[in-house]
Amino acid sequence: MASLSTTLKESWALVEDRQDRVAAHFYARMFLSYPQLRDLFPVQMDIQRHRLLGAIVATVQLVDDPGHLDEYLRALGRDHRKFHVTPEHYAQVKAALLDAIRTHAGEAWNSLYEQAWNDVYDLVAGKMIAGAAEDDGPPYWHAEVLTHERRGTDVAVFTCRPLHPLRFRAGQYVSIETAYQPRLWRTYSMANRPRDDGVLEFHVRSTGGWVSSALVRRLKPGDMLRLGAPMGSMTLDATSRRDVVLVTGGTGLAPVKALLDELTCYNRTRWVHLFRGERHGDAFYDKEPLDRIAERHPWLTIVRAVSDEPDYPGERGAIPDVLSRHGPWRNHDFYVAGSGPMVSATLRRLTEMQIPSTRIKYDAFADA
Repeated sequence: MASLSTTLKESWALVEDRQDRVAAHFYARMFLSYPQLRDLFPVQMDIQRHRLLGAIVATVQLVDDPGHLDEYLRALGRDHRKFHVTPEHYAQVKAALLDAIRTHAGEAWNSLYEQAWNDVYDLVAGKMIAGAAEDDGPPYWHAEVLTHERRGTDVAVFTCRPLHPLRFRAGQYVSIETAYQPRLWRTYSMANRPRDDGVLEFHVRSTGGWVSSALVRRLKPGDMLRLGAPMGSMTLDATSRRDVVLVTGGTGLAPVKALLDELTCYNRTRWVHLFRGERHGDAFYDKEPLDRIAERHPWLTIVRAVSDEPDYPGERGAIPDVLSRHGPWRNHDFYVAGSGPMVSATLRRLTEMQIPSTRIKYDAFADA
């Protein structure tokens, strides 16, 4: 797999600086050749193009890690059932994708690159099809919105209840579609462990995106949502006895809150340290519920820090720097959730601190 990975990365480097053109070519070719596929995609295609490129990059990076690649692709296949994707669609997508990459790679493209992309696409398609085939649940769940609260100018917390049971683990996420933006799906983490009443809690920050804006500003009790299959591996290791460090920012709080919710059910021996970073002190929504958890469970310590408010009375600085000032952390399990830049900076710091990657789980959120 290492040689395949090298070949893929070499060939992708040929088009990396023209990714937007590759994506535009891919969709134009696919919709021209297979116009029936257009109904599977949202009306607004600008963000969809970036999602395609993100999936390609993720796959290329994971080729060297067969275990995680298998888990990622099977989950992706289960999730794609909500689009009513069939095995025949994969072959149609393959023809358009290879044509787009081949065309924009130019004269440097060769038969070795062609074979590598054929092989990796067949591998991807096979695992996604297998993941979809082994799932006996519905392709998506209808859920009724129960409550909706604004927690600041751009953050909303809402709850909903699926009409049929939805099995998931604390720390996972689902994709959500709202009638306000049909055929546009965005991923959001549940902020609670599975409950007997089936209720799910979500935290959303409006970043100007179509879906996040609708969920924050337009959603109301009684509305119906569609939820995709649960995904994500940022779940607790029940066999570990190591203490836990949770690092979060923005609405990355949601999966961290779900992990805390699960820990309150059984934890007695593991110390848990929650580091929460924001730019300004008034951005710490849901502060009181977290403080109540800490009051009831002495094993939880909460450290809040701001980066852009010099007069803030508590900890100041970027959350990776604040994390470094505490510790040591050599024998802890880490869970990191927040914006892409925040997660990347934290992962780099953990690498500098020589934390084994096997003890780190993370999720990066575009809407965080």
